[in-house]
Amino acid sequence: MKKEVIAIFDIGKTNKKILLFDQNLNLVSQHEDIFEESADEDGYSCDCGDKLEKWVKSTLKSLITCDTYKVVAVNFSTYGATMVYVGQNGNRLTPVYNYLRPMPEGCTDELYGTNGGVDEFSRVTASPALGMLNSGLQILWLKKYKPEIYSQVAHILHFPQYFTYLLTQQVVSEYTSIGCHTALWDFDKQCYHHWLQQEQIALPTPTANTKMFATAMYGENVFVGTGIHDSSAALAPYFYDGTEPFVLISTGTWCITMNPFNETPLTKAELEADCLCYLSVQQTPVKASRLFMGHIHDVNLKHIAAHFGVEPKAFEQMQWTNEEINHAPENATVFFCMNQNMNEADTTVDLNRFANFESAYKQMLIDLSCKCSEAIRMVIPDTKKVSKAYVTGGFSRNKGFMKLLSKHFNEMDFFTSQTDNASALGAAIMVYGAFGNNTLPELNLGLKKV
Repeated sequence: MKKEVIAIFDIGKTNKKILLFDQNLNLVSQHEDIFEESADEDGYSCDCGDKLEKWVKSTLKSLITCDTYKVVAVNFSTYGATMVYVGQNGNRLTPVYNYLRPMPEGCTDELYGTNGGVDEFSRVTASPALGMLNSGLQILWLKKYKPEIYSQVAHILHFPQYFTYLLTQQVVSEYTSIGCHTALWDFDKQCYHHWLQQEQIALPTPTANTKMFATAMYGENVFVGTGIHDSSAALAPYFYDGTEPFVLISTGTWCITMNPFNETPLTKAELEADCLCYLSVQQTPVKASRLFMGHIHDVNLKHIAAHFGVEPKAFEQMQWTNEEINHAPENATVFFCMNQNMNEADTTVDLNRFANFESAYKQMLIDLSCKCSEAIRMVIPDTKKVSKAYVTGGFSRNKGFMKLLSKHFNEMDFFTSQTDNASALGAAIMVYGAFGNNTLPELNLGLKKV
């Protein structure tokens, strides 16, 4: 008898995964692919849309027609800041433009000027001015600089919803994709910002993440979800761990702290400090801060290791004593104390002041935990209102760092979560109703108290 599963395509900038979850939302299969990037018509690197489309369709055909699994539902969790343009013939019209493309100078001047200036527009849309990283402004760029292409556009879709369209021909939008620093959503009025109407840009009416479309595929009926932005998808499972307010601290190249219980409006000072808002699966604002922590760590680690002539991986075997943790200062004292941009690594420290690699690395990690705590406090100014912090990603496995970080927040309980596929799990939760059961099973998030 075939095992009933939900199939999730988790599409990141680097890795593309297909994951299968059973009725208990346990992961039963996972496969990962890495595709070579393509280039758009201007020579900028981008994901190859043709390869992604063929991969999704061929993977689903293999799964649906195999003797092992019965696919009851499909959903997509993908990176954001990417729009897909569909032509009059129903096919993708353009390359999958990379959000790292530079925005032409002056492209957004008129938009900001007629909507209260860059500060007010950024506040209302909870979108720091980030060029192409504001995916809504990609539409404006296409309209202004490639009018011959824009004139052929029939539908504009966020990246996750494009894959739903690929399978169902349904044109939809949903809140998590709209709300991730897109410059599309008016957080004051909780609707599309009026600049879209000014520019005569039509986007689909947003729908709930739990909406599914019954679709015939390869002789079987399969439910297809609306797709979801990966950051909000990663947050979704933690809503089911209890009712107490929490923050999710996702670590990696970027450390992103998300507080779904901070309902205060985004301020100019927070925007300048790289804070922004997402929209949760409950359609409520999620205040978030960002710190380039993984990058800063790796740059300094390489610098320190080279100075002392050791392999960078040497830090993995390092042990911390309780005395070192307890007596660590609560402010950066050596690294990152020169008021440089908090998202830049400071490699100007004279490493000759340290006796060895271990002492230098430990001081760097102490100082980095201080910078991280500052970023976290930006979105939880009153820590008494938040009882738990869940930490995921690479730094959650660095025991020394976790002890140093939690020491800054005595009033909160810190938990590491070893769920490496939280985004995919969140996407699976959204289509769990395809099993015919709306009561979620108990989730195993791999939580361990620090």
